[in-house]
Amino acid sequence: MTHRSPTTLFLYRARLIFMLASLVPTLLITAIGVILVASGEPRSLTIATGILVLAFGATALAGYFFGTYFVTRGANLARVQNEFLSSVSHELRTPLTSILMFIETLRDDRVTSAEERRRCLNVAHRELTRLDGLVGDLIQLSKIEGGRTALIRQPVEISDVVADALAAFEATRLAGNAEVDTEVQPGLTVLGNRSALAQAVGNLLSNAWKFTAPTEKKIDVRVEGDANSVSIAVSDNGLGVARAEREAIFEKFERGSAAAVGGSPGSGLGLAIVRAVVEAHQGRVEVQSRAEHGTCFRIVLPRHRVDA
Repeated sequence: MTHRSPTTLFLYRARLIFMLASLVPTLLITAIGVILVASGEPRSLTIATGILVLAFGATALAGYFFGTYFVTRGANLARVQNEFLSSVSHELRTPLTSILMFIETLRDDRVTSAEERRRCLNVAHRELTRLDGLVGDLIQLSKIEGGRTALIRQPVEISDVVADALAAFEATRLAGNAEVDTEVQPGLTVLGNRSALAQAVGNLLSNAWKFTAPTEKKIDVRVEGDANSVSIAVSDNGLGVARAEREAIFEKFERGSAAAVGGSPGSGLGLAIVRAVVEAHQGRVEVQSRAEHGTCFRIVLPRHRVDA
């Protein structure tokens, strides 16, 4: 059974009451106006009254439809807000529960060996790091989507963006023994924020690494451009993304079935940040995938022409 928040229920009840209170009498008044105008009597007073009643009915109907629209929109926004808060609470609670458990274990001296204590502290540190990253991602995503982050834009060489992303990804690549093949068309420039774009590309690299097999990981980075746009494509040889999930995976806290199958860690914010950053640069993100043959995420940005 679907659970609805009190705010959503209130808005649905308001819409029902609004409909009963305004729509029914408005329809009756409109019907009376039609009868008066269509009665054919020559008296000008009857015709004028009918026209006035019709005008009132039409205005009331317009008010009803506009009111219903805004109430429905409010209900939808409340539902989205409720789902978001529920997802945030779940994602925050998981690492906090682990940290609390290990702190209690150490406090109550349930662990006696130094090695076990180190293991508990390492797990707590890892969960704290995860929690810090989650909160940081949420803050950044909220600022970008709300327009509260001033992305300083200037001409940026895409080769520099890719180089920054690969440098940040290097430690992960070495740990997972992934093969990364890069091909960058020279001379491509966009008007954007270098660090934000590098993070978006880095998130795609991280996803490609997480959703490929532990062995024989292969990631391809291809950058090319034409007269109007520049595309950055990150491809992998992983499980792929189901067609039905290709829109949903860009929503906050949404993770595809490949994450469940592979047990890959993550908060479900990486692709949401990618989309927010790219859209802030007037670009778009495209997905191409085949089951068991990998996925290609492509960032497409407007090309910036540098005056000679």
